[in-house]
Amino acid sequence: MTAEVARVLPLNVHIRELFSLKDRVALVIGGAGRYGRQICQSLAESGAAVLVASRNFEKCAAYAMALKAEGFNTEALRLDLESEDSVYAAAEEIELRWRRVDVLFNSAVIVQAGPLVRHSDEEWTRAVSANSRAAYRACRVFGEMMAERGVGSIVNIASIYGMVSPDFRVYEGCPEMTNPPSYGFVKAGMIQLTRYFAVHFASRGVRVNSISPGGLFLESMPAHFVAEYEKRTPLGRMAGPNDLKGAAVFLASNASAYITGQNLVVDGGYTTL
Repeated sequence: MTAEVARVLPLNVHIRELFSLKDRVALVIGGAGRYGRQICQSLAESGAAVLVASRNFEKCAAYAMALKAEGFNTEALRLDLESEDSVYAAAEEIELRWRRVDVLFNSAVIVQAGPLVRHSDEEWTRAVSANSRAAYRACRVFGEMMAERGVGSIVNIASIYGMVSPDFRVYEGCPEMTNPPSYGFVKAGMIQLTRYFAVHFASRGVRVNSISPGGLFLESMPAHFVAEYEKRTPLGRMAGPNDLKGAAVFLASNASAYITGQNLVVDGGYTTL
């Protein structure tokens, strides 16, 4: 190993240190949502100070308090990605109270599930405009905060439906569960936006990756839908309450220090068929 490489990559870093998020500030937008909750939990368990953020401040506050009761360093933050003023206000509050942000998870999404026949032009326009603008704002504003310090990790929560079309056979009898076309359109764009920002920020020390999860099981899901989805998935089940935690900590931490511009698929093998 050359002297130059040795300076960039210290030798003999213990694996626990590589995965540790001690002394880091993590902002999770959509942090009290379906995927955000286990992301917040995993980052807090790895030592980060976690800011649970969304426009639903009350929901975020309740979840942050629940994590705090377990002994974790968590706070709620009001942040509405549809409002540019709200985004800049949140950035200013973070600078004032925490001085920095080291990790950003962007898991907020605005979507109205349902079949194509019920997806109007107006609904398409709103979903595409709101979600694409939100993803762009989060990466641009908080990515710049990280870049000013020369270090950081952004992780966008995309979806398998940004990679493949829904298998409509899974949704037979459950039209209310069907993802509308705008959802996949936006999530595919998020994966490409991830690549763009990865290159844009690379020279300034900020890594940008995405995670594309498969379906996350909820008790409220129709039994028929769950059975069909699990039949379609090689591992034979939907994602559970711990299945995103490892991927989240990996991409947030120095364990993935040489990874940027990538889309990590966590789907039980769904997209391999």
